[in-house]
Amino acid sequence: MHKTVNRLRPNEQGIVAHLGGEGALRRHIIDMGITPGAVVIMRKAAPLGDPLEINVRGYELSLRKSEAQHITVDVGAGGQVPGSRARERRGRRHGHPVRAGGQPEQRENNAF
Repeated sequence: MHKTVNRLRPNEQGIVAHLGGEGALRRHIIDMGITPGAVVIMRKAAPLGDPLEINVRGYELSLRKSEAQHITVDVGAGGQVPGSRARERRGRRHGHPVRAGGQPEQRENNAF
């Protein structure tokens, strides 16, 4: 099923299938790392719905709804991101190993 990014629900993910827009807008979207085949995860929307926060290629990105409507994603079965996996990725992104349950591991050697 195809949706535009502005129609995704929180923690729903999709694979970029098509980029719309023209000229500078399209170039701006591509420069942010949103290219066909990239996985996009909707994180949250501002209280009034604009901007949207998404995760692309391991980093958080804010988009206007007007930009997000030009990005079409393919949402397959099981498009939800499990909460525990999201916590695990978040811990690794900052260089902290994370055990199951979300607690940081204790390092034996404190040398950097």
